[in-house]
Amino acid sequence: MTPRPDQPIRHIVMWSVAGTTEAEKTSAIDRVRTEFEALRGRIPGMTLLEIGVDVSRISYACDMVLVTEFETEAALAAYATHPDHLAARDRLEGVRIARHQVDYPVTRHG
Repeated sequence: MTPRPDQPIRHIVMWSVAGTTEAEKTSAIDRVRTEFEALRGRIPGMTLLEIGVDVSRISYACDMVLVTEFETEAALAAYATHPDHLAARDRLEGVRIARHQVDYPVTRHG
């Protein structure tokens, strides 16, 4: 499904983070959260940035999720190459050990 050029798009990324102890994982989660929260208000076209940390502790769950929304698919594409985003990504090299992503058009109801 291709979004309309003017349609908002949601970008969801789930990560597992490095660490063999709870303290190491907590530290990694805090680093990721700090880096991405610092992008709030700095990325043109980003209308939402939310970070969630898993509390289920289920073996197959990711450790955390980033939910962002962008005004358009073009704004999401610009985010992918934005210098602040690239710098955050580089600083987190090795902290995030698995990554899953879904991007989809946002349909507002009501």
